[in-house]
Amino acid sequence: MSKLGDLGARLYRGEVGYDFVGKRFIWYGVSILITITAIAALAIQGLNMGIEFKGGAVFTTPKTAVSVAKATEDAEKASGHDAIVQELGTGGLRIQISGLDTDAATAVKKQLATDLKVTEADINADLVGPSWGEQIANKAWTGLGIFMVLVVIYLAIAFEWRMAVAALIALIHDLTITVGIYALVGFEVTPGTVIGLLTILGYSLYDTVVVFDGLKEGSKDITKQTRFTYSEIANRSINGTLVRSINTTVVALLPVAALLFIGGGLLDAGMLNDISLSLFVGLAAGAYSSIFIATPLVVDLKEREPAMKALKKRVLAKRASAAAKGESADGEVSAADEPEVVARAQAQGRQPGRRR
Repeated sequence: MSKLGDLGARLYRGEVGYDFVGKRFIWYGVSILITITAIAALAIQGLNMGIEFKGGAVFTTPKTAVSVAKATEDAEKASGHDAIVQELGTGGLRIQISGLDTDAATAVKKQLATDLKVTEADINADLVGPSWGEQIANKAWTGLGIFMVLVVIYLAIAFEWRMAVAALIALIHDLTITVGIYALVGFEVTPGTVIGLLTILGYSLYDTVVVFDGLKEGSKDITKQTRFTYSEIANRSINGTLVRSINTTVVALLPVAALLFIGGGLLDAGMLNDISLSLFVGLAAGAYSSIFIATPLVVDLKEREPAMKALKKRVLAKRASAAAKGESADGEVSAADEPEVVARAQAQGRQPGRRR
């Protein structure tokens, strides 16, 4: 078995573990800081909306010897607006200019033909109205709202309302961070970006539900035992699914990273950045929120219940009593008293309690 697989098995059995829930206020602080930064970026810098949302024209030229830098300079000079120029596989150029109407696009097309040394008839011009992008945005908001409502209803029925609330907060957390990153780096927001944002919701929810399922199973009849508090069972659930969450996230991130860093970076295929950045950031944020945000939030909400408070008192009281006797709460031998207890147990013809 690999080291990672062996670690996963030990985490699942509870032999080792990290106190995610106990350090939850650290994760809350980190998330609040990142979220404030994302909101500030949105407020100060805003999003770089694509031509589909602002309106404008897209010119496609045949093969030309003019460089991308020179074509960008010529397009901006001819139109008076910022231009985005990308080289196509055919050797031609795709020139995107926002804020052009029909008359202005005709004049720009004529000037580009002269500057790029191609015939005007060979340049294909497509006008995009801002209303089309507005329709896409409205439908995306509608779809997002419906998705959120269905998620809350499903989780409230399948698990409980506290988990539904925690999952909703985690989803909003992931979306806010992803949109904030777009504002910070200045990547263009296109319909592909919207598709990517809607896609990451499913990945984020998947990781969260996996942890919630383990928590639901582990907390069944929890008040009938005095070994673990609710927060400890929640922490065991996170540790039990930790390696699985890491593996699925890494596998999902690898192809997305190839699109973003190789396709969009090294190969300069800028159109891939639209969807790949939202997927990359969203997948990473979703894995983080399912471990560090969603489950700890459930613990905070759940341990406000009188039954959970009473359970915690019973568990701590039992441990205090066991510690006074030199044994753990579940009959295990403490390290300091082990030699004495072992000798006494052997004299009685039995084996002392051992840590499982």
